[in-house]
Amino acid sequence: MSLKLDRESTAFTFKGGMLPMTVMELTSADPELIRDQLAGKLSQSPAFFQHTPVVLSVEKLDEPHLALERICAVCRAHKLLPVAVRGGSDPIKQSAWALGLGWFPPQEAGRARPLESVAADEEAPAELAVPADSIGGGRIFRGTVRSGQQITSPSGDLVVIGAVNAGAEVLAAGSVHVYGALRGRALAGIHGDALAGIFCRELHAELLSVAGNYKRLEDIDRRLLGTPVQVRLDGDQLGITSLT
Repeated sequence: MSLKLDRESTAFTFKGGMLPMTVMELTSADPELIRDQLAGKLSQSPAFFQHTPVVLSVEKLDEPHLALERICAVCRAHKLLPVAVRGGSDPIKQSAWALGLGWFPPQEAGRARPLESVAADEEAPAELAVPADSIGGGRIFRGTVRSGQQITSPSGDLVVIGAVNAGAEVLAAGSVHVYGALRGRALAGIHGDALAGIFCRELHAELLSVAGNYKRLEDIDRRLLGTPVQVRLDGDQLGITSLT
C-alpha cells in the first residue's frame, strides 16, 4: 500500500541563513603535516573536535592539484567534518564536487581573521586590539571576542568583560566567566579540571564544554537561551542551571 502526500503538503523549504562555520586555512598540502598539527590541536582542545563542520580554504596553496580526499580523511579521523572547499583551481573544484563537498569562491582579501590566541602583549590589528589583564594564574579580557578569535587562559580562570560572538572561542584551564552574551564556543577545565564551570549573562552558545564533556546549542533547553546561567559537571553530564 503506497502513501501519497496531500497536494498542499511540502517536504522542505529553502531558507537563507548565516550559520557559524569554522574555516581551516591550509598553508600546506601535505596530509601528514596536517595530521601532526591536528593531533597537537586535539590534545589542547578535545571538545572542539567533536564532529565540527569545517570549510577547507586552499587559497594560500599554489597547487593546481590537491590530495583532497586524503586531507578530508585526515580531518575526519580527528573528528572534523569537511563540508566545503573555498578557493582553488578548477580541478580542485571538480574534486570537491566529486567528493560530495560544496565549493566557495575565494574570500575577499582582508575579511578573514585567524582562529588563534591573541596574547595581551602581541601587536594585533586595530580592530582586534583589546586590553587584557592577568589575575593570578588567570586572565581578564576586556571587550568583544570577535568571530574568528580564540582567547585562552592556559593556567587559570578566564573573565571576559564583554560578549563572545558566534564563531569565536574562549578556553580556560579553570572556569570561564562571560559578562555579556555568549554566542561562540566556551571550554572550561581544558586540562581536565572537573570543578571548573562556565558562567554567562546571556546564553546562546554554539558549544559548551567542561573537562571534555560538552553540549551543543541544539542540546540546550530552549527555556535557558538568552538567560544568565551556570554550567557545571554533574557526574559525567553537563548541568545547566539558571542564575536568576
